[in-house]
Amino acid sequence: MNAGPSPAAFDEAVRVSLYRGFATSGRCPSVDELADRSGGGASAVRAALERLAQARHVALDADGAVVMAHPFTSRNLGFSVMGEATLWWGGCAWDSFALPHLVPDEPEVLVATRCPGCDAPHALVVGREAPPEGELVAHFLVPMAHCWDDVVHTCRHQRLFCGEGCVERWLTANGSHRGYVMDLATLWRLAEHWYDGRLDPGYQRREPSAAAAYFAQVGLDGPFWGL
Repeated sequence: MNAGPSPAAFDEAVRVSLYRGFATSGRCPSVDELADRSGGGASAVRAALERLAQARHVALDADGAVVMAHPFTSRNLGFSVMGEATLWWGGCAWDSFALPHLVPDEPEVLVATRCPGCDAPHALVVGREAPPEGELVAHFLVPMAHCWDDVVHTCRHQRLFCGEGCVERWLTANGSHRGYVMDLATLWRLAEHWYDGRLDPGYQRREPSAAAAYFAQVGLDGPFWGL
């Protein structure tokens, strides 16, 4: 008798189906769609999503719906990312810059957002060859050691600002401590290879030591990044 795939193999089938669905359509596949693609029932898919959330491959809301499957998100967290054929919500500045590096058929995207400090609109063409030019900066509020304490909150606060003045204005208005500020070139390098392989079977999340090495390689430093 065929016992079917192991739980780990089924979870991976659901994960790949979820990520590829986001990549090609810009939206989160439904539980029924994931069941069809992975060869399991709806209840098995929901259980697999719970296990994937525990392994930090996805973030779920209180009802078990997928909010994020980095770099994809199912709702507006401050960024839209427009490709040639697909429109995505961008979960944060990091994830929005990562999309053209991850999705094979979209080598260039238009990232749109507003500065949290002054509400000014911004649109950037982000491609694979070089970072976009400009004086905008990215401010990340939550240190990496705590990013999964509430990952949606973390991503909501990885934003693009007009400059240092708008960062300070926003921090003062919200009573928040300064996190980490980087220029567009550093943000682009951070996003360039962070999600390599995520659309493929067998993807493994980086261990903390490998993540720290990656951060150092792209020019980040200090305790914010665990360095």
